[in-house]
Amino acid sequence: MASEIPKSRSNVTAPTPQNTPATNAPISSHAQAPTIGDIQEEDLDRVAAASIFAKNPALVNLMQQKLGSLVGKPSGYVESLPENVRRRVTGLKGIQKDHAKLEAEFQEEVLQLEKKYFAKFTPLYQKRTAIVNGDSEPTDQEVEAGVEEDDDEAPVDDGEKDEEKPAQEDVKGIPEFWLTAIKNQISLAELITDRDEEALRSLTDIRMEYLDRPGFRLIFEFAPNDFFTNKSISKTYFYREESGYGGDFIYDHAEGEKIDWKAGKDLTVRIESKKQRNKNTKQTRVIKKTVPTESFFNFFAPPTPPSEEEDEIASDIEERLELDYQLGEDIKEKLIPRAIDWFTGDALAYEEFEDAEDAEFDDEDDEDDEDEEEAESDEDDEEEGGKPRSQQQSECKNQ
Repeated sequence: MASEIPKSRSNVTAPTPQNTPATNAPISSHAQAPTIGDIQEEDLDRVAAASIFAKNPALVNLMQQKLGSLVGKPSGYVESLPENVRRRVTGLKGIQKDHAKLEAEFQEEVLQLEKKYFAKFTPLYQKRTAIVNGDSEPTDQEVEAGVEEDDDEAPVDDGEKDEEKPAQEDVKGIPEFWLTAIKNQISLAELITDRDEEALRSLTDIRMEYLDRPGFRLIFEFAPNDFFTNKSISKTYFYREESGYGGDFIYDHAEGEKIDWKAGKDLTVRIESKKQRNKNTKQTRVIKKTVPTESFFNFFAPPTPPSEEEDEIASDIEERLELDYQLGEDIKEKLIPRAIDWFTGDALAYEEFEDAEDAEFDDEDDEDDEDEEEAESDEDDEEEGGKPRSQQQSECKNQ
């Protein structure tokens, strides 16, 4: 489902090419004056400005606020056009509204198509859950369809005697299926601590369902365990009722279900002990304090979008909201549909392939930079009355 992460709740008019810039000027409050002694004369103004900004962070903040208030404000260009031209501009806005209605209809039909095929996927997910939890076995046809065509992937007989191998009836389903799949999904693996793993071993299924309104719910189902009493823990992602620019659904916020932790088993907190000494009696006592700590289960306590009054004090909230939303999308779009590929690690090949493509482009850029540096070096040698360095090296080899 297409989405848009709102960066601000304020209504901003899109600027025309003649309007003010669409983003704040890149003025840094951490600007430092250059330390190089041989500054060119034409750079002195910039150096002086950087020095002023570095010494006056309040001035920088004031300028950024002022520039931000100018974004989207009319420049007077459209208003200065002849009346018949302005009438045409208004007419184009009316046509654009019709286009926006069609875009919204398109996104709604895409959503209905997603729901239609999700209903077809659901029986397959139910079969997967039954096999993972040992409630049923795959059919011969399903096993044959899952056999790798590559002979290199065929199992190799290691010569181990059958009596030394664990009896098949001792293993039910696929142990730690979901824990393994999550640990192979990089964005989710970063959330898991060693303390979380024992609780996540009881995870029996992860499923998704669409809401009646735009949005979806992720449901984590657990077997009885020593940490909490919940049979399932859910997290719901809500979209706004109105569509965004281009007809996309706009993500609004997420809500997590409360976890009923057993006494002393809350994985989202840790106990800190601190000794205190009485100044008069000289006696000491130990004070225990509960403090938040990193845990996968913090996923079910998502950050709250700031109000307009809190925008300035919550500078990192937008980044946290975007990360939280992306984690939900990764579970919905990657983990649930292809859980077996994440369990086996096959899905990592596709992730690594994308990284490799990026690296190839980076390497080409580096090679281009090296070529440019070599060409510049040759030009410098020629200016000094000598021969290019590459030609000198060639002549030395001939000698």
